[in-house]
Amino acid sequence: MRDAMEPLTLVIPTFNEADTIGGVIREIPPPYRRDIIVADGGSTDGTQAEARAAGARVIDAGRGYGRACALGAGAAHPSSVVIAFMDGDGADRGDLIARIARPVLYDTHDFVLASRTRGAREPGAMLWHQVLAGRFAGFGMGALYGVRFSDMCAFRAIRREALGSLDMREMTYGWNIEMQMKAARARLRILEVPLPYRRRGGGRSKVAGSLRGTLNASTRIAATFCRVATSGSGRGASGR
Repeated sequence: MRDAMEPLTLVIPTFNEADTIGGVIREIPPPYRRDIIVADGGSTDGTQAEARAAGARVIDAGRGYGRACALGAGAAHPSSVVIAFMDGDGADRGDLIARIARPVLYDTHDFVLASRTRGAREPGAMLWHQVLAGRFAGFGMGALYGVRFSDMCAFRAIRREALGSLDMREMTYGWNIEMQMKAARARLRILEVPLPYRRRGGGRSKVAGSLRGTLNASTRIAATFCRVATSGSGRGASGR
């Protein structure tokens, strides 16, 4: 029988998520609440206070999605063997974290991520261009490494040692695709799990909420894809 508290650190990057972050943290099942880190990008709406009240550790990460993820992972509890990531807007199903964490905790996989496009989605939870971007990125990664992804969802879990070996460098919205590309190239044991996805619980999306945000994120993702694709070669293999 496994310990009541899993050796996992959950990292949640935030920026002005006061309306949702408390509920996001409280939705996490008890075995996965041992070490929750909110890596905040300078919120001015009380996000940090709400996160602390809900039981999370809060670190000041500065601006940049990837920077927040990297600093959060770096601040993980010393005994954590798995690092999980999710967004703080309430769209990811934190109550289902076991579905992505257990394969890594039980050592059947090194990297597990949720797929919004293969799971049930609430109407309006994803815009058409988000779905299309995931498919295009998945096609490109399949052509390069032989591992086909259907999404670039933030909700994911990876073995801590494996994450350290990937030499993550992207400090913006390209963090997720960099991880997927480098994991495939490194031939990690990868699993994609269809999970339900909700509309965000409050506030405005920093990516899909405006044309500027969408263009900025798309540019960074495309630039990251090109950088990683040209920095190494070889087809990966997956245990999916």
